[in-house]
Amino acid sequence: MPSTHLQKLFAPSSVAVIGASTRPDSLGRAVFSNILLSGFTGVAYPVHPKAHSILGVRAYPSVTEIPDQIDLAVIIVPADAAIGVLEECGRKEIPAAILLSAGFKEIGGIGIEREKRVQQIAGNLGIALIGPNCLGLINTDRSVLLNATFARGSLKPGRLAFISQSGAVGVAALEYAQTENIGLSKFISIGNKAIIHENHLLAALADDPHTDVILLYLEDLEDPREFTELARQISEKKPILAIKSGRTREGAAAAASHTGALAGSDEAYDSIFEQSGVLRVESLQELFDCAITLAHQPLPRSDKIAIVTNSGGPGIIATDAAVRHGLQIATLGPKTQEQLRAQLPPTASLRNPVDLIGDADAERYRAALTTVLADENVGSVIAICTPQMTADLEAIARAIAEPAEIAKKPMLTCLMALGEAGPALNVFDAHRIPCYRFPEAAARALSAMARYSHWRQRRRTEIKYFADTDRARAETIIRQARAAGRKFLPEPEAYEVLQAYGFPLAKSRFARDENEALRAAGEIGYPIVLKVVSPQIVHKFDLGGVQINLRDEAHLRSAYREMLASIRLAKPDAQFWGVMIQEYLRGGHETILGMKRDPHFGPLLLFGLGGIYVEVFQDVTFRVAPIRELSAYRMIEGIRGYKILTGFRGQPPADTDAIAECIQRLSQMALELESISELDINPLIVLEKGRGARVVDARILL
Repeated sequence: MPSTHLQKLFAPSSVAVIGASTRPDSLGRAVFSNILLSGFTGVAYPVHPKAHSILGVRAYPSVTEIPDQIDLAVIIVPADAAIGVLEECGRKEIPAAILLSAGFKEIGGIGIEREKRVQQIAGNLGIALIGPNCLGLINTDRSVLLNATFARGSLKPGRLAFISQSGAVGVAALEYAQTENIGLSKFISIGNKAIIHENHLLAALADDPHTDVILLYLEDLEDPREFTELARQISEKKPILAIKSGRTREGAAAAASHTGALAGSDEAYDSIFEQSGVLRVESLQELFDCAITLAHQPLPRSDKIAIVTNSGGPGIIATDAAVRHGLQIATLGPKTQEQLRAQLPPTASLRNPVDLIGDADAERYRAALTTVLADENVGSVIAICTPQMTADLEAIARAIAEPAEIAKKPMLTCLMALGEAGPALNVFDAHRIPCYRFPEAAARALSAMARYSHWRQRRRTEIKYFADTDRARAETIIRQARAAGRKFLPEPEAYEVLQAYGFPLAKSRFARDENEALRAAGEIGYPIVLKVVSPQIVHKFDLGGVQINLRDEAHLRSAYREMLASIRLAKPDAQFWGVMIQEYLRGGHETILGMKRDPHFGPLLLFGLGGIYVEVFQDVTFRVAPIRELSAYRMIEGIRGYKILTGFRGQPPADTDAIAECIQRLSQMALELESISELDINPLIVLEKGRGARVVDARILL
């Protein structure tokens, strides 16, 4: 899409509203009225087949009859007429258009065909098209002042840009922003995304001088891989926050692997956001709460916070919320406590949270905040004020705001007041200090700041390519299995594929009968593990197809015969290829590596604590391949049980470097071997640091 066409979309010098109407309750009239009343700096032309004028402006029966060049067409006509109108825009050589009309792919059937035709026409003509089925676009830049929507009210200029896939959510966001006096630089409703989608708009906003923070409401991504790279680049200089609807996994099809059962599209979205530095939030209120903080305050240098309050209860609430959202309550240094002791009454609390007690005036707030902000252990501060009868809220607001400007540390406030708070709120607004009604919202916003700051300060790594792999060998094994009509690789074949990609395997041998099994066990050395090999048996453990810790020949003979009888009884039609004889590893930690190929996102990687309980505890993390080295370590550190791998209660630390290498090898393998649909390595036994890891069981589905 030419950048000049996108520029015409955001900053046209002339706009034609095709479908403008004389009816007061019509959307066409609302759109044209909004353009006129917003103070649009260009020229607006209403297009109506019969009206002579609309809102006092001369109307034209067709866009082609307008004598001047048109930069942007805003189309709000019935869906079946939109295609003809778009063709007229092409003849008029209009570079950009917003198709507000509904009745396209969202209704299915004929609507899908209409949208395909719209895509074809706009694509061939090179029209930068937003929509169809959208709310429109707003640009509050004073050199443009365009409101090409049918939303009510006016929007205050600000530093936040909002992209919404849903028109209804867009309306709610605009009304919330107006109610809370929040300014936006741009608002774009993208609807069905026939041509322009979120990636085009992110690229346009990346260097927009009027936008400091980008907000997204998404229902899907047009090109997830492009989004990841683009969002990562943008997040290096300005934050992106996103609401992604559709978190639940209801209705997901059962899968033959642990990874398939655990991985859904929401996990893929979480992974993409994590990898690209996008902050995911849950609600519009949280979206704006966090965005205001990121737009108005410097990033914290640490996640250690101090809380200064004139009431113990809100201070405790803020403390609980901060810890719950991953922040640390800073320990105030001896010098800080000494200064506070000299400044505050004897009944005040000098520990964090600092309680100034109920009669605190402006000077007490100023002294305490100046002291606390100067403490090197403090990365940011939440100042809370619950109004008392004698409190001068405006003076207290100044006492809170001014020390923060000097300290250059993030300051968030919570003013638990309503009607009488106007002058104080004006002070905070003038100083760009975010003010929240409740402490939990302030803590949550500060947590988002800390997460973004941590991401900005992260160690930069690249995607590692392993040259010691044998892709041709792995592809041959898979090709032979597919030629035989199989969609499951039994363990010997799965091991060969993993070996071709350099995974560390436990010592094992394939045996076709009992005597071969005895010889293999003698070569490996007891104790051993015995596992059935059959192309029809995916879950060996469930059918008695695994026997562990077999200590000698007699034990192996007995287990072999018992297992064979159990398999024949449970699954008499299964082909019996033989057994795997494998070394029995003592010690170490059971972990799981997995991959599921999502048709939209590509390979989705999984890591977690393994064994038979992985689906019960679901202590796993996900990333979308390809992953960088740092992402591999973040996957390991992200599980709840990570402490177990670090050497918990005197145990030696596990070899997390070996896990990280296996994850990166899996990432490369998943990208190169596109025939693999699902894969489990469960367990991957991780030994103590320096001793590596071993693949003990593997399952590959084609």
